[in-house]
Amino acid sequence: MNVVLWIVQGILGAGFLYSGWMKAFQHEQARTAWPWVGDVPKPLVWGIGLLELAGVLGVILPLATGIAPILTPIAALGLAVTVLLGAAFHVSRKEYKEIGINIVFLVLAIVVVIGRW
Repeated sequence: MNVVLWIVQGILGAGFLYSGWMKAFQHEQARTAWPWVGDVPKPLVWGIGLLELAGVLGVILPLATGIAPILTPIAALGLAVTVLLGAAFHVSRKEYKEIGINIVFLVLAIVVVIGRW
């Protein structure tokens, strides 16, 4: 089970590393990839990106280093909340096709929360 959880954490981390990096440091590319980015204030997109990157660090580093491993499921819970808020945002904009990826990452985050708690 530990190996499966590490794989899930890796997938979760990779996905949020990509989206967080784009939102925080490549705004124009993010705007091209995700139309909603152009409709939201840039500081908010930047902040979301930084939070996602912090979540990536929290999902991987505490357990990998053995320093405060309880932070791993807490970080995964934070990423799950981020995904839920993103899904609600997409529903409010009637962007239903965007919700599929939110569901995938929500499930991954919940698996980490439950598995690592």
